[in-house]
Amino acid sequence: MTIAAPETEVVSAWRVSCDGGEGALGHPRVWLSVSHETGEVECGYCDKKFIHQSFAPKAP
Repeated sequence: MTIAAPETEVVSAWRVSCDGGEGALGHPRVWLSVSHETGEVECGYCDKKFIHQSFAPKAP
């Protein structure tokens, strides 16, 4: 069984930052490197998933 990430964002950069996005209720800002093999990375604090645009599913 696969559990979906709580939030997913398509990005154009290979290095992204995440701070939880909730102001004072978020988490410390962390910098994450998107994998060149899978095209994605997940935040260890909030489980938000970042997908590089070159790996994102194409709209029909």
